[in-house]
This record gives sequence, structure tokens and C-alpha cells, in this order.
Amino acid sequence: VQVRNDFLRDQKADTFHHLGLSTKMKHFNETFSDLKYVCFSGSQGRVYNMADRLLNELNISKPIGFQLANICKNTDRYVMYKVGPVLCVNHGIGISSSSVVLNEIIKVLYYSNATDVSMFRIGTSGGIGISAGTVVITSVAVDGLLRPFLEVPILGELVKIPSSLSVSQNEKLLKCGDPSDDFQIIPGKTMCSWDFYEGQARLDGARCEFNMEKKQAFLKKAYDDGVRNVEMESLTFATMCCQAGISASVICVTLLNRFETDQITVSEDCLREWAHRPMTVVIRHIRSQLCKRE
Repeated sequence: VQVRNDFLRDQKADTFHHLGLSTKMKHFNETFSDLKYVCFSGSQGRVYNMADRLLNELNISKPIGFQLANICKNTDRYVMYKVGPVLCVNHGIGISSSSVVLNEIIKVLYYSNATDVSMFRIGTSGGIGISAGTVVITSVAVDGLLRPFLEVPILGELVKIPSSLSVSQNEKLLKCGDPSDDFQIIPGKTMCSWDFYEGQARLDGARCEFNMEKKQAFLKKAYDDGVRNVEMESLTFATMCCQAGISASVICVTLLNRFETDQITVSEDCLREWAHRPMTVVIRHIRSQLCKRE
């Protein structure tokens, strides 16, 4: 795991304020050095569900009465659970929130000398021209202008940071379907928006300065460019993992087809079932990779 910051080499200790952790904590290296996989998701509840499934579905020995413990108990911003070589962390919503936790997790991996780490963003999204419930493996993350890079203001200047995801890891994930599945797993570009409403061409926000015709024209343009879903974190996830030398993949289920509606109208039970679909794909992949390591 690489960091693009020479100043970190001069620090005797580092505090990860938003995780409530520090390199000075007891057993820091022992806690994180064996990590091989980091799974990110938006909400705290979804992260717990992922960790709980990993605990039950991976062949990992655990003492009687073992319960998942939140490693980030000293903060209320993020939660983190460790299941064997897998770390599960929530990133909140949007580029800003995910950027904060990605910075600190990458530093945790760097300081603890973790090696051969893979990262996954597991989440929900809006589909473009595909059925709700479809799992999309992001081939390329693009911004709201359909450009494959993240543009951020740094020291008063706009800096373009290229995004890249793991082609080989994506190919393995695409093969993790099962004949019994009642959903599709497809590749596609993902548009990463800075907000949930106007930035995603929605007509149902508190403000809207365009009409249905312009909305549909933009979505068609995105579809024709290869975009199959829209969310709010893939771009910063791709750029930061790329610069850290970490294999990264974004796996999201679609909750609706944006050509048809802006509102998510399916039942809560259906939403919960769909949210588990990308988890299922990633767990299958991790399980297969762990078997190869043994």
C-alpha cells in the first residue's frame, strides 16, 4: 500500500481523528497487518450486515460466544468490523464523506504494513436503462460531465486526478454469478454525482431548473456513452485506490430505472433483499480467493 505524501515518513505517530484510532494504540500492527480485503458500504447497518454474513459464511474460527465489535467505538462518524482478513467500514454518503474515511483507512494499511490488499465499494445506485435489482460492476467511474477523472480544487487550482479500477478483479467478480440467482451481474460505466438530486438529473428535488425532455436527453447521452448506473462515491474510491496501488472494484445494485422514475417505490423488504445482492457477489469472490491462498 502506497501513500503519496513524504511528510508522513517524518511523523512519529498519526491520529485518525474520524475513525477514533491512532498508531499509538496497543496492538495497532497486529490488528491490521493481516488484512487482505476491505469492504466499504454507505450505512452503518449495511456494514454490520456484511460483517455478520462474512462471519457466518467464511470458514473462520471464532471462540464460543464471539460477537462483532466496532473498532471505531471512540467515534460516532464511522463503524468498523474485522472478520479474519476482512475489514468492513462504512463511508457515509457522497464524495466528501468517502474521501475522509478512504484517506484514513489507506494510512492505516500503510502504517501496519498490510500487503496484497483489495478494496470493494458495495452499495446501491440508480440504474440507467436496466432493470431494477441488477448488480453493476463498474468498469469506469466518470463524473457528472462523463469524464473519467475527479476534478478537485487544491490550493486554489483545479487538479484532475485520473480514476482506475481493477480490470482483473472485475473479471473475477463478473464470474461470481450462480444459476440459482434471480438477478443479473453486468459491467458498465458508473456516473459519480456530487449530489442526489439535480446532479443526477432528478425532477423531485427542492429545486429543479430543467424539464423532463432535458432530463431524458441527458440520461440517453449517458446511456449511449456506456453508463449503466449512478451513485455518489465511485470516483473518489477509484482515484484514491489507484494512487495507493490497491486493487479496487465498485459493485452496486440498482434500485430503479431512471428512464422510468425518480422515486424509489419498492417495499422495504425488497430493498433489503436487493442490498444483499452485491454483498453476495463479493463474499463469493473473497471465499474463492481465500481457498486459493490455503
